[in-house]
Amino acid sequence: MPSVNQDLIATRLKISRTTVSRSLANHPAISTETRARVQQMAEKLGYRQSPGRTLRRHSKSSRSLTIGVLIGIPAENVVMATFPHILKGISERAQAEHVKVDVHYEAPDDFHPEERRQSVFRHIRNGDWRGTILIYPFAEKAVEMIAQKISTVSVLESYSQAGIDSIDTDDASAISSLVAGLHAAGHRRIGFLSWTYPIGGHWVARRFSGYVEALFVHGLEFNTDWVLNVHKNAPRLTPAEVSESVARQIKESGVTAWVCAADHQAYPLIQDLQARGIRVPEDCSITGFDGLEPAAGLRRVTSMRVPHEQIGSAAVSRLLNRIGHPGAPRRKILVEAELVAGDTIAAPRLP
Repeated sequence: MPSVNQDLIATRLKISRTTVSRSLANHPAISTETRARVQQMAEKLGYRQSPGRTLRRHSKSSRSLTIGVLIGIPAENVVMATFPHILKGISERAQAEHVKVDVHYEAPDDFHPEERRQSVFRHIRNGDWRGTILIYPFAEKAVEMIAQKISTVSVLESYSQAGIDSIDTDDASAISSLVAGLHAAGHRRIGFLSWTYPIGGHWVARRFSGYVEALFVHGLEFNTDWVLNVHKNAPRLTPAEVSESVARQIKESGVTAWVCAADHQAYPLIQDLQARGIRVPEDCSITGFDGLEPAAGLRRVTSMRVPHEQIGSAAVSRLLNRIGHPGAPRRKILVEAELVAGDTIAAPRLP
């Protein structure tokens, strides 16, 4: 039986070995159809190419292996952001693997793949990048175009395109833990809120699902009036309008606790409520998500700490594996978050 190598794949498909090599490396110069044929044949024959071999081959060439990192926010939007921690993990792992990192900030609502002037697609067309890591949600169409041309791993978001691996948080179980903590403290009317974003992604929905599950597990009331900025057809509220609605539900409906989809939503809400004379946690308990450090003078919000650095490191490892095994089954890796016992949960006031 002939040995399974790139020469055998080339012979079976009647193409050159160079085309096979480039197809297995997801080189953008090779058409999507040819790459698919090569990768399918490689899977059929049981061919495997290790990421280490790929790295060694590129370390000997004039151009070292470079991966792109696309961050789905404007470069100046760094207030209460999680991406610096993710980038730290990416950078440390890339350095250990002798891989270069090229970071780009892209406002997702202005990121149009059909426009050839986009620098990201120029890097991909020119073969400057061997793979890319996406941080935060991008439009499905843009992600599809990227994934067709280059190995792609998503961080903190899932996409429908086949072949895109993701490293994410176990959002639902983490939020369920927060609701359980509120229930244990005596809360029976608990709301859920988020902000709106140009490209919403799925993370809010996943965290909302944990909230709903926990309400039913503990026999608590579910009221759509206590859910803000989640339902597709509901009015989109600004952060100021969210605070106004929360204050109204506290006073009129007796909601005593609110689960925020993220820390960067929870801390401004706490400040807005206090400006309205509503004390946290004395009058209302608040939880967040991410485990970020509070601004000076603010109580630490009870939250779930996400291991962002480890997620960034895992994304690099997964991308290198995807580069080496482009036809391998898709992977979705969930990382557990850790409870941060803050100062924003207390027993509800007696009526």
